[in-house]
Amino acid sequence: MNPALTTKYDLRLPRYTSYPTAPHFSPAVGPDRYGQWLSELPEDGRLSLYLHIAYCAEMCWFCGCHTKITRQYAPIADYMDCLWREIDMVAGRLPRRMAASHVHFGGGSPTILTPDDFVATIDRLRRRFAVLADAEIAVELDPRTADEDYVAAMAGSGVTRASIGVQDFNPQVQQAINRIQPYDVTAQVITWLRRYGVPEINMDLVYGLPHQTAESLTETIDLAVGFTPRRIALFGYAHVPWMKKHQRLIPDASLPDMAERWRQYQTATARLVEHGYVQVGLDHFARTDDEMAMALAENRLHRNFQGYTTDSASILLGFGASGIGSLPQGYIANEGAIHSYKDMIRGGRLATARGVAVSPDDLLRRAMIERLMCDLKLDVDAVCAGFGADPAQFDGDLAGLSELESDGLLVRDGRRIAMTDAGRPLVRAACAAFDRYLRAGEARHSKAV
Repeated sequence: MNPALTTKYDLRLPRYTSYPTAPHFSPAVGPDRYGQWLSELPEDGRLSLYLHIAYCAEMCWFCGCHTKITRQYAPIADYMDCLWREIDMVAGRLPRRMAASHVHFGGGSPTILTPDDFVATIDRLRRRFAVLADAEIAVELDPRTADEDYVAAMAGSGVTRASIGVQDFNPQVQQAINRIQPYDVTAQVITWLRRYGVPEINMDLVYGLPHQTAESLTETIDLAVGFTPRRIALFGYAHVPWMKKHQRLIPDASLPDMAERWRQYQTATARLVEHGYVQVGLDHFARTDDEMAMALAENRLHRNFQGYTTDSASILLGFGASGIGSLPQGYIANEGAIHSYKDMIRGGRLATARGVAVSPDDLLRRAMIERLMCDLKLDVDAVCAGFGADPAQFDGDLAGLSELESDGLLVRDGRRIAMTDAGRPLVRAACAAFDRYLRAGEARHSKAV
């Protein structure tokens, strides 16, 4: 992309892992409303479960997650006691013991748990929900805190996927983000995962980090591919020091400018494709025989709070501080402050702090945004037909794409649009045309690329 366009589209936009997006959640949806929504769920609904482990052993300065640093296990054990109570409370409000097809442990760092507590958590989920025999059980794994006993416990509990946080193998970059993770540490954990039979391994990489260059990122990609992960996520670093104060420890001057971010993204993408990975949506890459690549080819890819997914469950239940969920009636987000979360749970109340009920218009726009984010193309007539809606109501939104079209970033044929190869990184800018909540220039979102 030419320099003028990199400057023009240096925007801050939602990641569209939900619609409406999280900044539009409000306290109007609280514990009572969430409890009612749970009781109204269809008995045959399929669940996806997300558990937020809100602790890490040390703070990575690039981190944008809800987490707290501790070197003592007592606060973690206390937190897990509340999380287990929350599981019981939520399950008790459902119309029956419902089936779960996906379980995802995120954080924070799930690998900060003891093996016994991890196993106890899985056992509780299996008691309170009908976790299917072929359910995907995924764990975000920090190689610095995962030992062999933990990996063995994961495998013994039925974990099917480990997502390994790498970010970058370059020592200078690791120092600049306060995440010292030598190559050999990652290699050891992968050896254990394969020894104990965890079948699927993902890796998370990040571009736009301090002191990173396109050349150093290419070296990281080559090292990562050497482990033959099934999937690789390539995320752009979101520098939001006004939201995450620890990011102030990363000097602005150490960050690549917009032109260099573009070069890193384009160079890294080309390298991963050269290695035989299929590019999935905005920032994921998968082996050709991976379920995600097949879902992409068959137009059945989805997007939720964990990003791109093959998870087709219509109900996502979130547990833990800052846990977030999606139900047919709307979205909910738990209290983010750990002490407040624990107080609510111990007081016998669900920890819901905010949320939003979705309207028929929200559902329609969500479907269009999801298809555009996943397929990089959208047939407005076809999506509207599925909702019995008049597609003409979106003609004004489509007209708002004229600049992206004239800049060669998308092509339009009537009410059908498709991102070009050059426009792929800016798919969120196209989605924003259909976002009736968005105010242009909002600082609370991350950069478009």
